Amino acid sequence: MSLLLRNAMLLDVATGEYTEGDLRCADGRIAETGTNLRAPDGTRVLDLAGARVVPGLIDAHVHVTASTADLGALRTMSPSYVTAHAARIMGGMLDRGFTTVRDNSGADFGLADAQAEGLVRGPRLLFCGKGLSQTGGHSDFRGRGEQHVDDHPCCAGIGRVADGVDAVRAAARDELRKGATHVKVMASGGVASPTDRIDSTQYSMDELRAIVAEAEAANRYVAAHAYTARAVNRALEAGVRSIEHGNLIDDTSVELFRRHDAFLVPTLVTYWALKEEGRAFGLSEGSWRKVDEVLEAGLTALERAARGGVRLAFGTDLLGGMHRHQSHEFRLRAEVQRPLDVLRAATCGAAELLGMTGEIGTLEVGAHADLLVLDGDPLEDAGVPADPKHLRHVVQAGIIT
Repeated sequence: MSLLLRNAMLLDVATGEYTEGDLRCADGRIAETGTNLRAPDGTRVLDLAGARVVPGLIDAHVHVTASTADLGALRTMSPSYVTAHAARIMGGMLDRGFTTVRDNSGADFGLADAQAEGLVRGPRLLFCGKGLSQTGGHSDFRGRGEQHVDDHPCCAGIGRVADGVDAVRAAARDELRKGATHVKVMASGGVASPTDRIDSTQYSMDELRAIVAEAEAANRYVAAHAYTARAVNRALEAGVRSIEHGNLIDDTSVELFRRHDAFLVPTLVTYWALKEEGRAFGLSEGSWRKVDEVLEAGLTALERAARGGVRLAFGTDLLGGMHRHQSHEFRLRAEVQRPLDVLRAATCGAAELLGMTGEIGTLEVGAHADLLVLDGDPLEDAGVPADPKHLRHVVQAGIIT
């Protein structure tokens, strides 16, 4: 299968410059770029008449199995029912231009394999399996009166409880055994968990370092859920590669990000959506009241990190019926960042975090042929990729979806 795009404005997101020319895709990859390219027999040719072409978008923090904001309820659902919802959610992500996503707990090798084999329509799926949580941590969804922890591997929950160095080593090894591309750890309290405080730290330093050591031994890395500067800084000191959320970081955090060459993955849109719609999609009243603790701080944290030179990736973390707001993250970030920097976070920046530089998030020859054709300039208006009227074509592996 070959596709030739003629008369396009091709964006190099690294330099922020357009080049006028053609781009040809073959066998799922970008085969060549230039002017007056030849179309081999059987090639589909589209004259774009000056439309912009950018790399396919990357969302580095999703939960494709989260059909509800009541995350604790997922563990009681049939895995086949959850999978059916995940297929619908993934299809919507692809329609919005996201050709690769990193699932940060919930998805497994089955969903990733199904997408790769064409059984599920959606973005390329990188996954961590189940996130690691201490007792009473962000993935321990038991109410105060519940005692039994059901961590059966076939359950559809997003986390598993493990306490102590030996137990977290075994849990990390188990997720890596199943093909996890990274390990997720809950290093602070969160909004959706019923018994912890957002300002708590979770896991001892010995436990965090043990998890990082297991990931590094497998040539993988650790992503840590963390909000406060205290929790973020502990995770960075332990060697975590990416901090998810980070709404309450301080200047010390920025210094540690740079020192450890780590990434921040803000997820601004989820707090906006949870405040507006969370209760309608299953968020408990107690969790809804927690949202205010992190809602206003998110933009401040992003601005501090960007100003301080922290490496950034694009993430959304949406749940339930709120997945439809995924692209609104572009508009929120544009309040404190240039449009080019927002787009970089969703392309080459996220690709670097995922260890796929040169493979995705770029229009370089040899990269996966994942790209968007836009009516409108995303360097002038960060909201262009977020508006369906500007999204003329989504191309995945060289095929128009």
